[in-house]
Amino acid sequence: MFSSIDEVREKLAGQKYICNREIATVVYLAEKLEKPVLVEGPAGVGKTDLGKVTAAALGRDFIRLQCYEGLDEAKSLYEWEYSKQLLYTQILKDVLAEELSGARSLAEAVDRVARQDEVFFSQKFVVPRPLLKAITSENPALILIDEVDKSDPEFEAFLLEILSDFQVSIPELDTLKAKHIPMVVLTSNNARELSDALKRRCLHLYIDFPDWEQELEIVRLKVPGINDRLAEQVVKAIHRLRKLEIKKTPGISETLDWARSLVVLNADVLDQELVRSTLNIILKYEKDIQKAKDNLRQIVEG
Repeated sequence: MFSSIDEVREKLAGQKYICNREIATVVYLAEKLEKPVLVEGPAGVGKTDLGKVTAAALGRDFIRLQCYEGLDEAKSLYEWEYSKQLLYTQILKDVLAEELSGARSLAEAVDRVARQDEVFFSQKFVVPRPLLKAITSENPALILIDEVDKSDPEFEAFLLEILSDFQVSIPELDTLKAKHIPMVVLTSNNARELSDALKRRCLHLYIDFPDWEQELEIVRLKVPGINDRLAEQVVKAIHRLRKLEIKKTPGISETLDWARSLVVLNADVLDQELVRSTLNIILKYEKDIQKAKDNLRQIVEG
């Protein structure tokens, strides 16, 4: 457990995740209040990593549910293995025949079969998916529900019910309640507007691109071997790129990929030719690359 906001920052930094006090405060309150956190912001700013490093910092089991259009209960909660149940029935049919021998009425035969319900209706036939794993985990867990905005509104309503009670009713068995209330982190890239009901249930956190100093600190921490001058030039160039009107703005992940690539290339300083030849690492659309090439001098020299 976190004992203070400062401890959150220290432990996340120990996992190589640099965060400001606002992020640390939300993470601290989420654990203390046992409330889900909805993390929004542009792609590549560390929303998914926040869930991973928080789980590691707390020593919780990490479970991830990747959302997508068409995601339903069977893929997120559990599936019942009817084929396995049928196989058990076939294998044990001789045993069942012995059990039913001597039954003097249909009612008595039914009663004898009913005594074996636990054999044919048990968790042996349940295939747990991420949500059920988080609820039934023997150890405290953190579940990351990634890109929840890509799921359908129907799934969002179902998810809201799960997050409200942290219990699941399985018709073939019973209601399974959480042994430990899992910590829940939901991320969204704002592909669609989420419901007010879900937002009310969660603490809200918006993570934007970091300022110059914080991003430089991240690069120095996560890219060993990079010299200070090159690290500063990389971060300055990224921030200038973000000011251009391009389709896909480079995030922190692209900054780190670029910095690592430049170290592999044994670069010491940025120049226009080096930027031109490595733009495909940070920009994902040809029109964006062409626009950057048209503004190379501005990107490199400011």
